[in-house]
Amino acid sequence: MLIIGLDIHRAFAEAVAWEEGRFRRLGRVDMRRDLLAAFAAKLSPNDVGVIEATGNATSAAAVVAPHVKKVGIANPKQVFIVAYAKIKTTIDADVLAQLYASGFLPEVWIADEPTQALRRQVTRRNQIVRQRSRLKSVIQSILHSHLIPSCPHADLCGAKGRTWLIEQVVPQDERLAIDGHLREFDRLGEDLQVIERDLVRSALEDEGVKRLMTIPGVDITVALAMKAAIGDVSRFDDPQKLVTISG
Repeated sequence: MLIIGLDIHRAFAEAVAWEEGRFRRLGRVDMRRDLLAAFAAKLSPNDVGVIEATGNATSAAAVVAPHVKKVGIANPKQVFIVAYAKIKTTIDADVLAQLYASGFLPEVWIADEPTQALRRQVTRRNQIVRQRSRLKSVIQSILHSHLIPSCPHADLCGAKGRTWLIEQVVPQDERLAIDGHLREFDRLGEDLQVIERDLVRSALEDEGVKRLMTIPGVDITVALAMKAAIGDVSRFDDPQKLVTISG
């Protein structure tokens, strides 16, 4: 059995093999699905792959997994702590393979595809909400720069807020900028509606999410975020372990 460490970057991965206490360089692999699959096809079904958790780690693991015994995804923060304590070096493919071989690799749970999809949608929703909040702040900054006080209405971009905005006197170029920000705010709102419809459908189909929503203060957004973070709750054999990761 070989332990294959993959130091993944955006465009490529450096691969090493650890066997009987020795490293062997396997070279650089382009991070394209077809080329990564071709590399994985040369591995043995008894081999173990080890990858640091990065933005594309889950996709890389899914490509490699059918060709090996197991693929582990390492927690980068914990890897750094353990690596510094045990072998005093930076995190790379060598470190990942050596830590796994030594039994010290701190692995993260690989979520199933439905959980990954839910995480992506929750993240997209949060990003859009932040973008819309930023646009409101930009509009308010324009008004402040012309000595116009904050909007007296709760929602600057709501119906009353927009009526109030029209009444404010600003230079023509600033008016054009405000109008552009409002158009972008509305476009993002349309995207938000599509995502939220999909999230509502997910919530209605998930008994666990519906049970979470019975907790006081837990609405559909919070319940889905909890579900996305936790995944299948049955993977915890002790409630305290769930409390620990949630904290």
